Amino acid sequence: MDLFDHSIQQHLTRDAPLAARMRPHTLDEFIGQEHIIGPGRLLRRAIEADRLFSSILLWGPPGTGKTTLAQIVANSTRSHFQMISAVLSGTAELRQLIAEAKERNKFYQKQTILFVDEVHRWNKAQQDALLPHVEDGTITLIGATTENPYFEVNSALVSRSRIFQLKTLENLDIQRILLRVLSDKERGYGKRKIEVDEEALAHLVNVAGGDARNALNALELAVESTPLDEQGILQINLEVAQESIQQRAVLYDKDGDAHYDTISAFIKSVRGSDPDAALYWLAKMLYAGESPRFILRRLLILAGEDIGLASPMGLVVANAAAQSFEYIGLPEGIYSIVEATLYLATAPKSNSTGAYFTAYAKIEKEGQVEVPIHLKDSNRDGKTLGHGKDYCYPHDEAGHHAGQQYLPDSLLGTYFYMPSEEGHESTIKERLVRWRVAQEKALGVEHTTTLSPLTASQVDTIKQKMSKKIR
Repeated sequence: MDLFDHSIQQHLTRDAPLAARMRPHTLDEFIGQEHIIGPGRLLRRAIEADRLFSSILLWGPPGTGKTTLAQIVANSTRSHFQMISAVLSGTAELRQLIAEAKERNKFYQKQTILFVDEVHRWNKAQQDALLPHVEDGTITLIGATTENPYFEVNSALVSRSRIFQLKTLENLDIQRILLRVLSDKERGYGKRKIEVDEEALAHLVNVAGGDARNALNALELAVESTPLDEQGILQINLEVAQESIQQRAVLYDKDGDAHYDTISAFIKSVRGSDPDAALYWLAKMLYAGESPRFILRRLLILAGEDIGLASPMGLVVANAAAQSFEYIGLPEGIYSIVEATLYLATAPKSNSTGAYFTAYAKIEKEGQVEVPIHLKDSNRDGKTLGHGKDYCYPHDEAGHHAGQQYLPDSLLGTYFYMPSEEGHESTIKERLVRWRVAQEKALGVEHTTTLSPLTASQVDTIKQKMSKKIR
């Protein structure tokens, strides 16, 4: 680097955004993530000793320090450090970097550490191109991702890396970062007369949502847009802070972990009969811009899966909410979603509709069997083949029930559906027991078999098979 390049570099550093200028250079400057880089922790020891034992994946929300940790490694390692973005770089650039790493190792015995930001953005082919060179030690990978690497990064690459999960920063961490900015005379605002009200600081900390970059950007906007008062002091009060960061940034990628984790928490809260938690997760989703139709579809599924006949109106309410939302839209359509959420969360619960999957599994295991002749269609083959002969019309019998056979001979006395004691289903159970006893007596059934419900994983397997058939 010549004097001209050095001058340009200093100018860029001086004019860089606050978040870039305040990026820690050493582990001692780093705030937060004590669970992975606190004193004595494995990752801290490896960085301080300049001995990354293997490739690593840094997984966590935005603004929690993934890139900063990588740059601290760059500042402390004797290895060659290369940084690229998976969003901007492709396979051709990766191959060039690998070729240079091989030459560096061959001629200078110098290792290469490659930091790939947003590594999950690379497709399978690009990640595969990296794999053999990680495996043979040509490069040591530091990958950063906001998505779950177990789902978004090749399993082979994950198995050869150590995963460190970074957490959303605590409010106290964000506060320490902001106070450091106000006191730092080299990179921060320590040379300027700035006074930040306690309420203003608390607002910046709280609304940042655990994202250090979000907090720093807000503070920078507040400082750079606020004029000095008559005493030459830059006063940042609550009003200024609120204008600088008006709305909390909620981590919510509609194709990522936050999306699936939040809808999971919502459905589990409704299923668990906790209306307060259900409302909280519903508010988070709508606040972050989740599609109301997606939420309503999940409520419709839940009404059938987790409430069923314990409260038959559950499906009616959920369906009415979905239809009314189409007429109303946002924002007033939220009332329909909330009503359905509260109704389903406070309704009696039953998952007895899962009996269907038990019957499905029975057919899958034993195959389809012949329909009893009295249940067959008599309109076509009644005269020639006797189809429908001896069928008893239930409405001609007392109580509109005939104790005749409806299952195939091989399944006679087999019960798939077992009503619960919850809500309306308790009434169904009482009636069904009476009918089954009458049927057993009429048919001379001596042994009955009640099939156990399938596990959740077994049901999921059947659903996947059904989806493939539909496609």
